[in-house]
Amino acid sequence: MTILSERVSQSAFDGSRLRVVLLLDLQDGAQQRFLTAYEHLRNQVASVPGHISDQLCQSIENPSQWLITSEWESAPPFLAWVNSEEHVETVRPLHDCVRDTRSLRFSVLRETGNFQATADQAMRGVGLQSAPRVGDGVVRHAITFTVKPGSEPVVADILASYESPAAQVDSTTRLRRTSLFMHGNRVVRAIEVEGDLLAALRHVARQPEVRAVEEAINPYLEQDRDLDDPDSARVFFTRAALPAVHHLATAGGDSSKVKRHALYYPAKPGCGMTLARLLAQQDESAADDPSAPIDSSTIFQRDDVVVRLIDASGPLDVEPLLAIGAHGPRKAAVLARLIDHDAFGADGSLADEKQMSRFLASADMRLITDRWAP
Repeated sequence: MTILSERVSQSAFDGSRLRVVLLLDLQDGAQQRFLTAYEHLRNQVASVPGHISDQLCQSIENPSQWLITSEWESAPPFLAWVNSEEHVETVRPLHDCVRDTRSLRFSVLRETGNFQATADQAMRGVGLQSAPRVGDGVVRHAITFTVKPGSEPVVADILASYESPAAQVDSTTRLRRTSLFMHGNRVVRAIEVEGDLLAALRHVARQPEVRAVEEAINPYLEQDRDLDDPDSARVFFTRAALPAVHHLATAGGDSSKVKRHALYYPAKPGCGMTLARLLAQQDESAADDPSAPIDSSTIFQRDDVVVRLIDASGPLDVEPLLAIGAHGPRKAAVLARLIDHDAFGADGSLADEKQMSRFLASADMRLITDRWAP
């Protein structure tokens, strides 16, 4: 049982500036190649909307350790850039120069200095994070990929039958929960980690039972990968990453009495971030509604793929409007305009409860497995 003393709300949409910190450990003799690659990256990112500045720093104690920091007007433009195919290709030369990397992302809460937002930035809510967030000590992350049409039953069986890896990673990091869903030929794997997400991902990747599952589904993937080739594996998981952009959990939730669902929202081209923001706003506005069946929700978004992971204390179809994340006047119509209904395979209208229930049934992903760590 998990009892939350306060509402947990973490969001990329609070309008605060973002500080990104990238820690790198360079290979011996790679400094000049790294500097050349960084100059190319710096010139590319300088023209990205929302980018403010960046710095390249070298350790005064260990010359192989480097630090890149960048500042962004807010999280959404950074996420759009870092999840783009352009970014994947731009950073390839950097990875050839480093032994290890670690990326950290922070909203700016307080600062000393003379930063003054422009009038345009102020209108868009650019500034400092208004108040400290309340967290629950859990990091949430997901990956998504597609398999060859027709292979779905085989892939589902493979994913459902794996042996869970050891939950304890180290003294401070522990795997908490893994949930696997499918929608057509799309797979979504969501994990919850207490502690260091990167350490947990590396721990999982090294486990023989996990490696066996990954090798077993390799022939069915639409995107080829070679797990024995570090660059191939890195590019695959970079493209598959589905970052959490919003999480909300209401106070007093009892995890033993809820059921986990994942709802799939394919957005129209270029509308993924707007759709994710709308769902985040609707979850926040519905949080105080006693009739809402949602105890917690996490919204994941990459490009035009949006997935809303929810823990519900009752059947979703009792309140389909709340369940699909369209709380409030005309919000269902806005949601309908953002959905790519051809990709979704559902009617584009959400004009009445019957259509909303049909939409909900179409969005509800098939649960393959949902495992809590012992």
